[in-house]
Amino acid sequence: MSMIDYVAPAGPTRGYLSVPEGDGPWPGVVVVQDLMGVTSDVQRIGDRIAANGYLALTPSLYHRGPKVGCVVSTMKSLVTGKGTAVDDLIAARDHLAADPRCTGKVGIVGFCMGGGFTLLLAPRGIFDAAAPNYGVLPRDMSALSSSCPMVASFGAKDRLLPGAARKVEAALAAGDVPRDLKEYPDVGHSFMNEWGFPRPVPALERVVGYNYSEPEAEDAWRRIFAFFDEHLGPK
Repeated sequence: MSMIDYVAPAGPTRGYLSVPEGDGPWPGVVVVQDLMGVTSDVQRIGDRIAANGYLALTPSLYHRGPKVGCVVSTMKSLVTGKGTAVDDLIAARDHLAADPRCTGKVGIVGFCMGGGFTLLLAPRGIFDAAAPNYGVLPRDMSALSSSCPMVASFGAKDRLLPGAARKVEAALAAGDVPRDLKEYPDVGHSFMNEWGFPRPVPALERVVGYNYSEPEAEDAWRRIFAFFDEHLGPK
């Protein structure tokens, strides 16, 4: 597991590559960071995906210059659906697909902001499966009717995304997209992220319903790997 450079339209950029044990080839997965960046939590996620038999690449979306400017640029890309962050994510997909250790099938998984990018890119015909987790909804929900197969998880107590699961389900159903959506009744935002706080930060817990919860997180991971095994296999 290490940082690598890969080619992108704006010039070489960086990503955290997690490689399964053995010889491969394996399906690929692009892991999209949350707002906090390529943290130890996100690296653990990439490593977990690799441990389950997928070649995982996590682009560093804040790599191109001062972090504040990168955050602003990345959020703008999320809203507009274009720009450097989108280009870097697509380039990560292309990098994995071209890797001789990859089968050529590539999925995408993301959390919070990364879940938003996952929803944004799922209809573009470049990924074979998508797993947005409490992702920010795209402006054009109707585009999801053309999405690749999707497994998605939301928390019913997420104050940032009220009714998101229902909206995504309706958009996917309009195109009869293969899907597995679940809204967990007792959790809020970021319930799959272990940010290392000794307890949920009270302000975050009050405002957005943040609270890591192992039972729901583990169930979501079980569903993700079962869905990816179906749509990205064989491994």
